[in-house]
Amino acid sequence: MSDAKVLVVDDEPNIRDLLSASLKFAGYEVQTAINGKQAIEAAASWQPDIILLDVMLPDMNGFSITKKLRSMEVTTPVLFLTARDETQDKITGLTVGGDDYVTKPFSLDEILARIQAILRRSTTSDLQASVIKVGELEINEDAHEVSVNSQMVDLSPTEYQLLRYLAVNANRVLTKAQILDHVWEYDFNGEMGIVESYVSYLRKKLDPVSTTPLITTKRGVGYMIKAPS
Repeated sequence: MSDAKVLVVDDEPNIRDLLSASLKFAGYEVQTAINGKQAIEAAASWQPDIILLDVMLPDMNGFSITKKLRSMEVTTPVLFLTARDETQDKITGLTVGGDDYVTKPFSLDEILARIQAILRRSTTSDLQASVIKVGELEINEDAHEVSVNSQMVDLSPTEYQLLRYLAVNANRVLTKAQILDHVWEYDFNGEMGIVESYVSYLRKKLDPVSTTPLITTKRGVGYMIKAPS
């Protein structure tokens, strides 16, 4: 995605400057922030296309910043940067509304690949159908809007892509590996817990407005959305 705007949030000058220079060289427009307060202000006023967000900042952590942004209805995709390589941290980051997670030290090529994948998830849709309907679920692809029983459901770009993938494959069980490959475009080194956490988070948004749970678990296999007969 050319000319996309990237907000880099990191309190370490070396990392912040390296990312800023590399992203500008790759054709992105870049702004930087050194703490949570600056990050929230820049996200709201500059409206970046993606945020690279360090988890450990001096005034608040990246998870709290993401929660605050989502409460402000800022839906900009978030790519977390962290020195901790723990599955629970990754799950926490994704379930508060983040879109991906990179562990320090990272390669610039990896960062660029993750950014491109997230931006594709945020902007692409098939031209075959503008509206996908499965029972009470309706996905408007033109507007990137989701409703259940005519009630709007606010989803992050990754949540949207996960739900869309399940919906266009209604009545078909999708394995966690298939979901990782299609939605995230890589396999998280086999960390299937990421899929489980995202499905759980998605259910928390969908189930309160649906007559019956939309996403079904097939134990030992994967997940599916069952279309009404």
